[in-house]
Amino acid sequence: MAMLSTLRRLLPMALRSAFARRPGDPASPSGRRPIHPAQVVLLTSAWLASACNLPLWQAVARLPGQGSLRGWGFALAFWLIVMAGNTALLSLLAWRWTLKPAVVLLLLMAAFGAYFMLAYGIVIDAGMLVNVQQTDPREARDLLSGRMAVTVSALALPPLLWLRRRPLQRLGALRQLRSNSLLLGGSITVGLLSLLLVFQDFASAMRNHSQMRYLINPLNSVYALGHLAAQPLRMDTSVLLPLGRDARLGASYAGQTQAPLLILVLGETGRSQNFGINGYERDTTALLAARKDLISARNAWSCGTSTAASLPCMFSHLGRAGYAGRSANHENLLDVLQHAGLALLWVDNQAGCKGVCARIAQTRPATDPALCPDGECLDRAMLDGLSAQIAALPAARRQRGTVVVLHQIGSHGPAYYKRSAPQNKKFMPECHSAALQECARQQVVNAYDNSIVETDQFLAALLQWLAAPGHAQDHAQAAMIYVSDHGESLGENNLYLHGLPYAIAPDVQKHVPWITWLSPAMQARTGLATGCLQRDLGQRQISHDNYFHSVLGLMDVQTSAYDPALDMFARCKARGEKE
Repeated sequence: MAMLSTLRRLLPMALRSAFARRPGDPASPSGRRPIHPAQVVLLTSAWLASACNLPLWQAVARLPGQGSLRGWGFALAFWLIVMAGNTALLSLLAWRWTLKPAVVLLLLMAAFGAYFMLAYGIVIDAGMLVNVQQTDPREARDLLSGRMAVTVSALALPPLLWLRRRPLQRLGALRQLRSNSLLLGGSITVGLLSLLLVFQDFASAMRNHSQMRYLINPLNSVYALGHLAAQPLRMDTSVLLPLGRDARLGASYAGQTQAPLLILVLGETGRSQNFGINGYERDTTALLAARKDLISARNAWSCGTSTAASLPCMFSHLGRAGYAGRSANHENLLDVLQHAGLALLWVDNQAGCKGVCARIAQTRPATDPALCPDGECLDRAMLDGLSAQIAALPAARRQRGTVVVLHQIGSHGPAYYKRSAPQNKKFMPECHSAALQECARQQVVNAYDNSIVETDQFLAALLQWLAAPGHAQDHAQAAMIYVSDHGESLGENNLYLHGLPYAIAPDVQKHVPWITWLSPAMQARTGLATGCLQRDLGQRQISHDNYFHSVLGLMDVQTSAYDPALDMFARCKARGEKE
């Protein structure tokens, strides 16, 4: 998100302000009385626990029984726990050359964190910080708003200006150590006593409202940063373990006259329940719904709630649970397909492939003024020149078969209105603000639904492209698999966007559309019948765990990494063989 990029711009300015010459410095003729570092720690901790934790206190206010005397006592004890935590953290940094930079950094982190939690209902954990780290300038620009500037200024500037005007009292090393030790010991004591006083209520709140632990600001960000920093201790990131080096092409390739072509469309931020083909009351997918040769899996679930989590996971052989607990990184689905001798291409209309496509050919759509206003391309731009891009792949590999990945911009928010062409704005009026809470919820939904109309147009154009003659190869033996990386919250329970921890994320962030198309020639080649797949996958629960194995099964790639039990096509393939 925009938090990191904006922080990079503001932090140097704030640091310069913190260390600028002030009244009270030894070099200043009109001195101010120096302030004890412990006072800075306590006042900063109180500000962080109060103003910068408004999202947390809003959540506490919604807890049952908060209007009672016991509820007020719980809130006060919780505030003391949060303040004690901030004090303990700052006491470790309360040295002459580190205190002010630490205060500046924590205030900015807390101010930006509070804004995004207030504006979109998100929480901050390690996964969210990964999203921040991987945000590109285009995505960051979509998140900027006047409301963000006002909120961050209101939370960060008052204490920063106060800190700028006051010199720190200089203590000797032993005296500073004693002061810091007293702060640390005192904060731990106060925190523990406060916790013991309300332990039953606190434990119940953390158990039944587990998202609250991710709202404690800025300790949530500090913990998440520590979790990410410790990742090399949990996982060896220096090596990439081989996978599927035994991959070979199956019997269907023997003596083939046509090479298969599989298009994998990676949707972005698609909600299954907003696809008309899946029963949505609005006709958002008129072109897809009119076809009788599509298989829509209505009960499909994502591996994560963000692109950074889902994309590497769905291309992994490990599944969601295994990927989260892995001790090392492995090669992925695309590597296995490449080991088998197939041609591969990744076309990206998003913020990168998160490392998934690192070892295959990559490209971006050509900038067509009609399809790329303001430098952001609609997904249909990926089809321009696609035949030539496929033709440029190694000929020997293309003669065996080709797999192309099209990575959509899809319904990426919060600027949903940018994701559809004027002629596809079927539902009006739209929300045109990055601060989605400033719009009526129906306007947010309208803009989002129009982005689904655009995806409908894109997928229909892709299917038409596959059926048209004159491309780089005969596309008769062709297939398409469309699946979104994750869903989206559109204001339900005051939540927007995505990225909540999987365990507490609502279903709308995990329930994704999954649509498959097989040409008649591909059905004959694979022994799969569209009718069987429509009946079998219409309501059967599947997930991104099935993706790796289903693609291998569809492309008839034989490898020990393949698990037929997770191949969503295997049932109908077995029935076809019996028939």
